[in-house]
Amino acid sequence: MKILYASSEIHPLIKAGGLGDVGGSLPKALKNQHIDIRLIMPFYQDALVHTAGFEVVSTLKISHFDEPIRLWEGRLPGSPIKMWLVEAPSLFQRPGGPYGDTQGNEWPDNPQRFAIFSKVVVEVALNRAQVNWQPDLVHCNDWQTGLVPALLHFEQSRPACLFTIHNLAYQGLCSQTVFQSLHLPPQLWAIEAMEFYGKFSLLKGGIVFADRVNTVSPNYAREITTPEFGCGLETLLQQRGGNLEGILNGADYQVWDPRHDVFITKTYNSKTIKDKIINKTALQEYFGLPQNENTLLFGSVGRLVHQKGIDLLVKAIPQIISQDVQFIILGSGQKEDGQILTELSHQYPQKIKIHLGYHESLAHKIEAGADAFVMPSRFEPCGLNQLYSLRYGAIPIIHAVGGLADTVVDANENNLNDHTATGIVFHQASADSLSAALLRCWRLFQDTKTWRKLIQNAMRQDFSWKQSAKAYIQLYEKTLAKEKTANGEEIGVEVHVN
Repeated sequence: MKILYASSEIHPLIKAGGLGDVGGSLPKALKNQHIDIRLIMPFYQDALVHTAGFEVVSTLKISHFDEPIRLWEGRLPGSPIKMWLVEAPSLFQRPGGPYGDTQGNEWPDNPQRFAIFSKVVVEVALNRAQVNWQPDLVHCNDWQTGLVPALLHFEQSRPACLFTIHNLAYQGLCSQTVFQSLHLPPQLWAIEAMEFYGKFSLLKGGIVFADRVNTVSPNYAREITTPEFGCGLETLLQQRGGNLEGILNGADYQVWDPRHDVFITKTYNSKTIKDKIINKTALQEYFGLPQNENTLLFGSVGRLVHQKGIDLLVKAIPQIISQDVQFIILGSGQKEDGQILTELSHQYPQKIKIHLGYHESLAHKIEAGADAFVMPSRFEPCGLNQLYSLRYGAIPIIHAVGGLADTVVDANENNLNDHTATGIVFHQASADSLSAALLRCWRLFQDTKTWRKLIQNAMRQDFSWKQSAKAYIQLYEKTLAKEKTANGEEIGVEVHVN
């Protein structure tokens, strides 16, 4: 089984969020299951430092794009997996992240950037890129690769396509004018294809044209077929029926495990939980907070966007700040939220500390040093930080949505008594509900014996990629077994793209 894994992010070369983590860990788990998997990603400026040993193996000419595109071949750092980087300097050699500049502003030509990337993926998938290899299946991820299944639809002898939705809220929308500038088959501008309420949706292309669609947790797969979470695509997703399923993301314990984490002050495990205190006081010292192991230290790491519920946290903190608590928040994203958090930290300098911008080693230190980890997301396809928090004994406080609900068991009386409790769960996306959860956590923290058992329960959980990788292999096999193009008969709509 030969798999081409296409993603706009692959850690450690580039990472803006969970998509990058998955891109850097799922392929390794699949390789361990003897799958011939190869990766393809844009060659961003920031990826250059990780490309020792890469070399140019092909130069491609894409129609209606004047710049020659070079394909670099090498290995995913720390693994034997072969990967290709798509070099188009005018599109990807820019300072900043994969989707925006150093100030967090999205690149206005993102549709053009990822349309060209998708066209190159198609060339590789059809063995027209001089790399002497053709996959049986192309595994596409999120809107940045949603055009790949649509373009492959027009090819006679094409590989099968699986499209994974990591976050339905990001759809890669653009105007009809931009669509025309992409030089795509005109049939794609149709409601039964990729037109979406007067705009062009790259994400919709993956949903309509892929042979199968999956998302990154069972609960999220159900949620996105409802108006509350479907982002206007719920009817289409309902029509995909048996061709839509959820596979829970895994945690890469080679990277995220306190037993051997190179970023933390003191390694520890479930039998040496006392050593977590060393990481806690080191984290307090790093941020200039009073060093006190009896103070409940809340951590939070994530993007500062509406989805992540950072506004709920800002409103909830003043309701609990009178208790013996501290907050350390690491985040990047919207300037407004960053400014509000900064003002809050100035208001409570001995209780709240903020670090704006992503910082990999600091994220590890927060997981190791925090007593509890706050994730008040309004929706969460899977979430990875709660998986890391469980392994690090940082009790997750989560809103019961998506993969968060699939992975955290509430510390109610029954679950505490039968030793299944692993975190604090609340059920309404409101500041009051979050505040009540934070207070419940603080009360549990006062009971040293119960708190220690809760940590032990959490650290015993196994969300490694091994089982999820096996589920993906089964999904690949089902996708390949169909051996037919995703068309209207399969999804319940009529698709005319001759």
